[in-house]
Amino acid sequence: MATLVKDNTSKTTIYVGGLDDQVNEQILHAAFIPFGDIVEIQIPPDPASHNQHRGFGFIEFEEAADAQAAIDNMNLSELYGKVIKVNLARPMRIKEGSMRAVWSEDAWLQKYALQSADPTVPYDPNEFNESNEPNEPNEPNEPNEPNENNEDNDDLTDS
Repeated sequence: MATLVKDNTSKTTIYVGGLDDQVNEQILHAAFIPFGDIVEIQIPPDPASHNQHRGFGFIEFEEAADAQAAIDNMNLSELYGKVIKVNLARPMRIKEGSMRAVWSEDAWLQKYALQSADPTVPYDPNEFNESNEPNEPNEPNEPNEPNENNEDNDDLTDS
């Protein structure tokens, strides 16, 4: 599966992790402006919890040298009582088709979907083999025939 990579060759965006809940974009701007002109600050929100954000953010500088100066000076420093980690941001990887459900693809449906959509037909897990082809109908069982040495196949022990 191919992945697309957002172009980040200029190395001007830094990652700031370990942020306190009180930290917002204005506070980050004030803390990092001494290192150079800031183009953009992003603090992704956390919709799953009561916190404003997920504890990290991204700061994009105009110059790569400014971003490196911010990393050198701010990594493992303290901001609002918490030690922050500052690194060069990694490019965002977008997996091809990651926004689509797996069952929306025909190949997945052909492999895993039930052959009958009729709810009155009971599901038989043995109906298909691993290659997803119908199993051959079983031959009717032949009654046990006595062999030459032992007339009763069920009795295998000597008494």
